[in-house]
Amino acid sequence: MAQSVLVVDDEANILLSLEFLMKKAGYEVRLARDGEEALAEIGKTRPDLVLLDVMMPKRNGFDVCEAIRANPEWRAVRVILLTAKGRDIEREKGLAVGADDYITKPFSTREVVERVTAWIGPAK
Repeated sequence: MAQSVLVVDDEANILLSLEFLMKKAGYEVRLARDGEEALAEIGKTRPDLVLLDVMMPKRNGFDVCEAIRANPEWRAVRVILLTAKGRDIEREKGLAVGADDYITKPFSTREVVERVTAWIGPAK
């Protein structure tokens, strides 16, 4: 079974471009448009990795990341935060709440694929 990636972003164009990239790289992809939808999706079927936007309605990425880390069944899920907030303080907060990695927008599509592959391996 292919590794799965859950892409979470409230901007449709980013959601679609990341979905395309991850599918092209061979990963199974699911989508969520806000933090609550993301947690519901993880509860249905645990992904190997979550590409998680920070600034979203309902629940922001920091809250979602904390919720993932608080659930013992989800501890193996890798989390990469994606955000336009590139200051060191936001990066430190992201890593402090349990993110495995942090990518600032605008991002290189190649970099995103490389980081995902580094965390969960190439798609099978």
